[in-house]
Amino acid sequence: QDGPQRKKRKSEVAEVDKQLDILAIGTAVGSILLYSTVKGELQSKLDGGHDNRVNCVRWHQDNCCLYSCSEDKHIVEWNTRTCKVKCKWKGDNSSVTSLCISPDGKMLLSAGRTIKLWDLETKEVYRHFTGHATSVSSLIFTTVKPMNENKPFDGITGLYFLSGAVHDRLLSVWYIRSDRKEKNAVMSFTVTDEPTFIDLTVSEVKEEPLKLAVVCRDGQLHLFEHILNGYCKKPLTSNCTIQIATPGNDGDSTPKPVPILAAAFCADKQSLLLVYGDTLQPVIEKVSLNTTEPHVCLIRDIQKVLSLKTDVALTKVKTPVANSDTKVLVPGIPGHSTAVKIPSSGKEKKKSKRKPGETEESIEERLGALDIDVSKVKTPGGLPQTDSFAVLLVQGLESNDAEILNRVLNTRKENVIKNTVARMPIHAVIPLLHELTKRLQGNPYSASLMVRWLKSVFTLHASYLSTLPDLIPQLGMLYQLMESRVKTLQKLSRLHGRLFILVTQVAASEAVQDVTEVNQTAKLVYEDESSEEEGSDDEMIADKDSDENWDEDEEKEEQSDEQDMTVEKEINGDSDLEPENESEEE
Repeated sequence: QDGPQRKKRKSEVAEVDKQLDILAIGTAVGSILLYSTVKGELQSKLDGGHDNRVNCVRWHQDNCCLYSCSEDKHIVEWNTRTCKVKCKWKGDNSSVTSLCISPDGKMLLSAGRTIKLWDLETKEVYRHFTGHATSVSSLIFTTVKPMNENKPFDGITGLYFLSGAVHDRLLSVWYIRSDRKEKNAVMSFTVTDEPTFIDLTVSEVKEEPLKLAVVCRDGQLHLFEHILNGYCKKPLTSNCTIQIATPGNDGDSTPKPVPILAAAFCADKQSLLLVYGDTLQPVIEKVSLNTTEPHVCLIRDIQKVLSLKTDVALTKVKTPVANSDTKVLVPGIPGHSTAVKIPSSGKEKKKSKRKPGETEESIEERLGALDIDVSKVKTPGGLPQTDSFAVLLVQGLESNDAEILNRVLNTRKENVIKNTVARMPIHAVIPLLHELTKRLQGNPYSASLMVRWLKSVFTLHASYLSTLPDLIPQLGMLYQLMESRVKTLQKLSRLHGRLFILVTQVAASEAVQDVTEVNQTAKLVYEDESSEEEGSDDEMIADKDSDENWDEDEEKEEQSDEQDMTVEKEINGDSDLEPENESEEE
C-alpha cells in the first residue's frame, strides 16, 4: 500500500494560474504528493502531517491552501508554497473519511461516522449532522445560494449538501438551518448499490432543478432531477438509469455488461462524459442526455477497442508445426518408457452406443456410472434457489399470498435467510417487518422462526431503516409485542430458579436414601482411669493446697520412711541398735 491513491480531484478554480496544473495525491503512508500535469513530474512532497493513510484531499479557493484528512482522526491545513503544516486539529473520534469546502471558502465539511461543519477561522464545530450508520464516503454541496432570497445570506445558512456512505444505497440531502436544532436528512435519493462516483450541476436559480449523476458499484449510472424545496418524506427514485453492454454478435450470443466507472456533466448541462470499461484502459465518451426514457442501455463493442494491442502481441509468439511422426521425449530416466495416453477415436464412441435388442439404461444407473449421488440431485419440485426466494418473498408481500409467504418464511437455514434479505429490494423491507410482526403474535413455534428473519433484516438493512423519519410509529406494534413478552421473563426466571432448587433437593435426598447404612458402633474403645473433669478438679485443689501443706507432707513422708526402716530392722534382727543412733537418725 505504499503506492499513491487514485481517489483525488484537481482544483476547480477557474482563474488562470500556475497552480492550476497541480494534482494533489494522498498516499497510504500519510504523505501527499504534488504532481505537475504540465511538466509530467513530481513537483513537491508534503510530509509530517499524517502518520496513517490519507483518505481525502481538497483544494481551497486560495490556490496555496490544501486540506487533507486521514485514518489518524486528524484534519491538516497545508501551505503548498512552503510545503509545511499550517494547522492541524482532531476531526473525529474515528477516522475522517471525506472533506468538502463551502462555496465561500469559510466553512469546511468533514465526515467520519458523523458529519461536522467547521468554521475555518476558529477551527470550531458550527453544526452536527447524524444519520449514517457507516462511514461517509462522499460529501458535496448542491447549492451556492439559499433558495429563500428574502433573508440575508451569511455564506452557509440555507445551503443544501449531499452525502453518501459505505454499503448504503441511499444518498442523503441535508439542510443547514439558522438554529442549532439537529435534524435528520431532509430528503434522500435511492440507488441500486453503493455510490462510487457523484457529479451534479449546482442549481443557482430557485426554479432550476438539481441534476445529479450517481455511478454505483454495480456499474450502473442513475440520473436524478429534483428541485430542492425542503422536506421530502419518501426516498426519490432515479428519472433515468443508464447501462452499457456488449452487442453479443461474434461468437458469444449473450450480451455482457460493461461497468461505468465515472460520469461528469459537461459545461452545457445537457450532455454527459462517460468513463467505462477497464480501469487500466478506460474509454471516455460524450453522451447527450435523454431523461424521457426511464432505462437506457447503450450498446458498445468494447472488445474491438481493447483487442488491437493484444493481437499484435500474440503474433510475436511462434508455435512450432508438429508432425504426426514426431517423437516427443518425456523428461526422466534415460531409457525409461512412459505410458502414453492414446486419445479415444470416434470408432470407440460408436461401440458404446446401445444395440437395438438391449433395453435403455435408467437415469439412476447412468448417474451411478458417473459416481454421482442420486439423493443430491435436486428434483424440480424442491426448494428454489436464493434468487427465487427473494423474488417469491416480494411477490408474496405485494399480493399478500399466505401460501407463498409460508413457503418462504418457514425456512430454517441461516445462510438462505441472510442471502434472501440481502437481495430483496429496499421498498419491501417495511412490508416484510409488518408481516413478521403479525406472525410473531401467533404460536411460539412460528415466532421462533420469525425472530431469525427479524435479526437478518435489522443487521443487513440498519442503514436504510435509520434514515426513515417515521420508523418508530411503524415499528410501534413490534416494540409493544417485545415488551409484553419480556415482562414475563423475570417471573419465569424466578420460577425456574425455585423449581431448580426443589429438583436438586429431591435428587439429593433420593441419593442419600439409596446409600447403604453403615454400622457406626466402635470396634475399639480406650478409657482413661479418671475422666477429664475429675482430673481438672484435683488439679485445682492441689494448686491451692500445695503451698500450705508442703512441709506437712514432707514430715509425713519422713515418718513413714522411719517406720518402714524399723519394721525392716526388726525383721532382719537389727533391733539391738543404740538409742543414741536412733535419736540421730530421727
